[in-house]
Amino acid sequence: MPAAKALPLPRGPLTETAVHLCIDVQRMFAEQTAWHVPWMKRVLPVIVRLARAFPARTVFTRFIPPMRAADAEGMWRQYYQRWGEFTRERLPPHFLALLPELAELVPPAQVVDKHFYSPFAEPQLHQSLQDRKINSIVITGGETDVCVLAAVLDAVDLGYRVIVASDALCSVSDEAHDNLLQLFSGRFQQQIEVASSETILEAWR
Repeated sequence: MPAAKALPLPRGPLTETAVHLCIDVQRMFAEQTAWHVPWMKRVLPVIVRLARAFPARTVFTRFIPPMRAADAEGMWRQYYQRWGEFTRERLPPHFLALLPELAELVPPAQVVDKHFYSPFAEPQLHQSLQDRKINSIVITGGETDVCVLAAVLDAVDLGYRVIVASDALCSVSDEAHDNLLQLFSGRFQQQIEVASSETILEAWR
């Protein structure tokens, strides 16, 4: 019996005006640290498949903590006093790297370093996408309920068409992950599409 064909994206196909924005698939989250995301490596093959399909249309972000807690401002200073082992003066530099399966795609894939949850807090990301006439963003990576959430809502606010790859996200909290996918596909259904990677690849031309 033939396999079922992936359902189309509700707002039509993706074109050269779309990019894949992959959030923080780095060694410090994939390996055994206090910020370990247990199923990051489980979704990695899905992320790799999307990235390899369109490497020149892929942007990887890396979360880069400050050198020391005192360098952070406001509540971020208190945050890094709590998580001092992740300041750059104490964290071995290799933990900041993308996972090797993704790093090998750079270039043509691009890397944007960010210092806060949302990659759009770094003005060069939005400017770069605008310069490339990008209007649609496929989002993967982690964590669903932290940096991915921040990226999704900022992308919505900036007017992008946002497609969340449901099988290419990860979190330390299954409950929060499931609740957010339900929120995206329910209350935010006018602005956020939730689809499998298979559906996204079928729709991307």
